[in-house]
Amino acid sequence: MTTQVTPDQLDWDNIGFRYIDTGQSYRAYYKNGKWGEGEIVTDKMITISEASPAIHYGQQCFEGMKAYRTKDGSINLFRPDQNAKRMVQSARKIHLPPFPEDSFIEAVKEIVHANEAWIPPYGSGATLYIRPYLIGIGDILGVKPADEALFGIYVTPVGAYFKGGLQPARFMISKYDRAAPKGTGAAKVGGNYAASFDAEVEAKANGFADAIFLDPATHTKIEEVGSANFFGIREDNTFVTPQSPSILPSITKYSLIYIAEHRLGMKVEEGDVYVKDLDQFKEAGAMGTAAVITPVGSITNGDEKLIFHSETEVGPVTQALYDELTGIQFGDKEAPEGWIQKV
Repeated sequence: MTTQVTPDQLDWDNIGFRYIDTGQSYRAYYKNGKWGEGEIVTDKMITISEASPAIHYGQQCFEGMKAYRTKDGSINLFRPDQNAKRMVQSARKIHLPPFPEDSFIEAVKEIVHANEAWIPPYGSGATLYIRPYLIGIGDILGVKPADEALFGIYVTPVGAYFKGGLQPARFMISKYDRAAPKGTGAAKVGGNYAASFDAEVEAKANGFADAIFLDPATHTKIEEVGSANFFGIREDNTFVTPQSPSILPSITKYSLIYIAEHRLGMKVEEGDVYVKDLDQFKEAGAMGTAAVITPVGSITNGDEKLIFHSETEVGPVTQALYDELTGIQFGDKEAPEGWIQKV
């Protein structure tokens, strides 16, 4: 049994990245061909049939996003429309009834507002993590899509991913595949993450932050860094990132592509990134919701090790990209039109 804490009991500078029960979540159910009215609930436990396809066949998808406290005390959501759209795409891929995009955004605003006391203060670097999920439920025995579904959202305060600023990390190229060439790699479904555990455990056992996955067809091209997207910076300041049907389309990635081109005046290329060509990059990084950017200090491939800029210091372009994006998220820099929605 866990002990319920209150917001005033938290040390915002040291809360880490873990689940904390805030006492209020959001639930909506799909039955008889339509979505019911969603509601705020106070029980973190969900009850579903033991025959639910989410349990046996992995019919589920989810999203990850954050709410940010700004200097004036208001609350920012960063591009929630893109999370709503991506969840619809994931749901369709695994034949779940999509939760409507407008309803998704309103539900996120409702649950964030209900948990406003849990949003960390401006300046702490901490945020309110938001986890929408969609699962297939009901009494299904055969291998087929569910007739019923549950859409839910829980939130939890999380600390700054890097205490004291960005820190480069060491990665290794894995022999494992994360996704099949024409499978679910571009959808945010749980099976993709379960498939990555072998590689992650092996990497960490060998002293690395995480594993890097290559394309499943040829094993010659960079795809994802753990559960994040990869980028490299060439000597001519070109921002390069992989493009593949088995890569999750990261909202952070496409935001950084825009920032690189329109805010930092960089060239941008999205396409194949071959392992043999990694030495062309002066800096490299991984990008995703949790850390925003994780600088890649080095990549080890078998007996070969390649260092990008430094294993101890963050490169100037990586730092500039991070500062610009987090500045937008926390309201310190002007956001492109439509990127910020207030709660």
